[in-house]
Amino acid sequence: MPITISARQNVFLRTCLIAAIYFAISEFGGIWGWRALYPIRLFVTFLHEFGHGFGTIISGGSIEYIQIDPNAGGLTLSLGGVRPITIMGGYIGSALFGNILFYIGAARPKWVKPTLVVVIAIMLVTGFIWTNSIFTTLVMVVFSALLFLIGFKTKFGRDALMLIGLASIIYILQDTHIGPSSDLRAMETEMRFIPAKLWMYIWLAIALGLLAFNLRMLFRREKKTIERIKKPLN
Repeated sequence: MPITISARQNVFLRTCLIAAIYFAISEFGGIWGWRALYPIRLFVTFLHEFGHGFGTIISGGSIEYIQIDPNAGGLTLSLGGVRPITIMGGYIGSALFGNILFYIGAARPKWVKPTLVVVIAIMLVTGFIWTNSIFTTLVMVVFSALLFLIGFKTKFGRDALMLIGLASIIYILQDTHIGPSSDLRAMETEMRFIPAKLWMYIWLAIALGLLAFNLRMLFRREKKTIERIKKPLN
């Protein structure tokens, strides 16, 4: 009786609310919707370009610079590494990072502040070390300040991670080309036996698979939490 809305229902409702608001603004907001979501587009671009850089680093290369453009486009220049991994890192990396941020915001409240510290640190390194663009530095500093204020000065740190994580996932799934065409063409050039069109569907399948796995893990965890709460009452 004391529990009116379960933890599982709460997460589900918050997820649906965020998704509904994002879809409504992006699909019916017109130019004003585009402007309202402009910061999200910049953040998704950052995740995408950092994904390229991360792919380079884990495959033995290094980042020369990451650039975010005012039109929400981006560019990453890397040295060395395994090129197919670097290329896939953009789309797959942004899908992976978006799912991680969403999961932590939804299910791991104790991890929210440490996660925000890591995100802010990566942004500041990107803005001051891994870039040659004043606009990129400005975007990274502003985002870092906003995330710090929200995460450490308000009670909406979880909601912030859920928002940017879920919005990032929805944004890349909405892209009918499944990532920049330049990435698809680059993969086709590197892996000649697989055409760009097929890479498009492979990347989409991976992104959907990550989301499905994330939601399954999230709601399974919430179900176990509810069972532990109810067990003593029985």
